Amino acid sequence: MKQEVNAFVPGTSVRIEGKPGGPLSDLSFAAKDLFDVAGHPTGGGNHDWAKHYRIPTSHAWTVQALLDAGATLIGKTITDEISLGIFGESAYDGTPLNSAAPDRVPGGSSSGSAAAVAAGLCDTALGTDTGGSVRVPSSFCGLYGIRPTHGRVSVEGLMPQAPSSDTAGWFARDAAVFARVSAALLQEAIPDALPTKLLIATDAFGFADAGVAEALRPMVERLAALLGGSEEVLMAPPGLSVWGRAQRVLQPYEAWQTFQPWLDTANPRLAFTVARGLIAGSQVTQEERSWASLMRQEVRGRLRHLLPAGTILCLPTTPFPAPLRGRSVSEQQADRDRILCLCAHGGLAGMPQVNLPGSTVGGLPIGLSILGGPGTDATLVAVAKAMENNQ
Repeated sequence: MKQEVNAFVPGTSVRIEGKPGGPLSDLSFAAKDLFDVAGHPTGGGNHDWAKHYRIPTSHAWTVQALLDAGATLIGKTITDEISLGIFGESAYDGTPLNSAAPDRVPGGSSSGSAAAVAAGLCDTALGTDTGGSVRVPSSFCGLYGIRPTHGRVSVEGLMPQAPSSDTAGWFARDAAVFARVSAALLQEAIPDALPTKLLIATDAFGFADAGVAEALRPMVERLAALLGGSEEVLMAPPGLSVWGRAQRVLQPYEAWQTFQPWLDTANPRLAFTVARGLIAGSQVTQEERSWASLMRQEVRGRLRHLLPAGTILCLPTTPFPAPLRGRSVSEQQADRDRILCLCAHGGLAGMPQVNLPGSTVGGLPIGLSILGGPGTDATLVAVAKAMENNQ
């Protein structure tokens, strides 16, 4: 089963027992191959990366936190190359299996972690989310997943991409495990109290495929009933594509800054799409960065206005379910751009977001996201629990 899923980095064997008697001692977890595990190379999805960087002597903070809580690490999972991907098809290590839709991509760049959890190979798994890399595979694979408040969970020992957007995140198949893992990593108890106001992002629902919006309607109605009502709002008055453009300026530029020293000294082998993205980042002008930075401030201000204490917002996590595997690069580009439009607010505003599974389009999973103000991570997890308990 493990080989069939192709979730774990080929040729590696990692198992580290968690602390006996911890609150997560009955759980197993995997870690995306961007997280340091002492004594094992951090590969980053590129076979030239580990050749030029030392083997870590300590665990990433998140790995250590789960081990200290008692969970057992069972392996390192495949990632899109240097985390620059959104579909989960690795040029080096192949495409992990989306157990919920075997002919479809799992979503990236945390593809292996999502695939391992979806297939039941582990209870939870660590991923990262810069431009959607936990949220998208959560939607495509039918999982709970979280992008925490930016800076809330330590990224110590985590291979960076675009630091102003980078976050660690995690997956689970059910809300109970999701809540237990979240409490350990957020270092905060999951509350019983729920928000009292739900906003529905009509522009985001309008941007998604009509079938997705219709399929998510029952979940939105259940969520509204749980919280006592709802109100429709525009999330992005300038347009979701404008928010997407701003993230498409800032993230590639930062990625170029991150990887330029390695590119200069190692001249690594790169997949075409990865090389293309880094070249694009190298050509971003100061004028473009200034505009995008101003737009980031506007996004943050808009979401702070929409999301005071006690209020959350919902939107489709992705505009469509998982696309077919093996499509050409040119076929993928339009879908990549559409995904970014529904994910850009994560990197721009840094606010927490949780994917709620539970809906399908043509038998394919599709997720509903809930978004809260900075620091409301545990409250969003509480909503996830309540939604599962009130099905």
